[in-house]
Amino acid sequence: MSKSWVKSKFPEFVRDVLRDFCLVSQRLFTEFSRYDQTGQVSFNFFRDLLGEEMNKGQLWRLKDTSHILFRSELSPDRTGLYLDWCIGYIFHECMKLREDSYQQENYLPWFEMMHGKANLPPEETLISKELFTVLEQTCESIEREVSRIRFILFHCRRLFTMFLPTHQDNPLLARFFFAQEELVKEVFKSSYDELIHSIYQDKPAKLYHLAAQSLEQGGWLEEAALARQRI
Repeated sequence: MSKSWVKSKFPEFVRDVLRDFCLVSQRLFTEFSRYDQTGQVSFNFFRDLLGEEMNKGQLWRLKDTSHILFRSELSPDRTGLYLDWCIGYIFHECMKLREDSYQQENYLPWFEMMHGKANLPPEETLISKELFTVLEQTCESIEREVSRIRFILFHCRRLFTMFLPTHQDNPLLARFFFAQEELVKEVFKSSYDELIHSIYQDKPAKLYHLAAQSLEQGGWLEEAALARQRI
């Protein structure tokens, strides 16, 4: 991958990583809320979120873009490298969750049915009980994996607040903040104001000025006018 190509696409990569992090976080929040209520995670959810090598899902693409952005010579700071590690960690934990959820969905009901049968031979009853114990440990693994991902997502939000101030002149980033304000607020929660202030400091109007410029260049004149109304 040429350095000149990375340099020309750098503003897009910054925008894309934040955008996809927010979209992935939103989806994980919803799935983990369901887990809190049911004690189960969905294999189909993680299969779709991750995808496969030849058909990458949203999280896989986020990981790849993160590697391009944060491992390039244009961004050698430690904050970016921490973010890259965190996103990669979330990816691998979700890989584990995909496998564990498969076991939980496909084999736990069967084991519970077999384990509850009263007419099994004594040796089979013992083996079934011991194997069922291993499957129960898979449920414990899911709990730990969900907890770790939540922890890493929290620190990603803190790291973005540290990383993005050097990109306050990025019009694509500003346009994303304007167009997807509710999404960013949902993901960053109470730290949203801190995020915006850390980037634009005492010039919050700069966000809308840059967003309007970017929208005008793309021919989105009505949206640009809405952005300028907030300056």
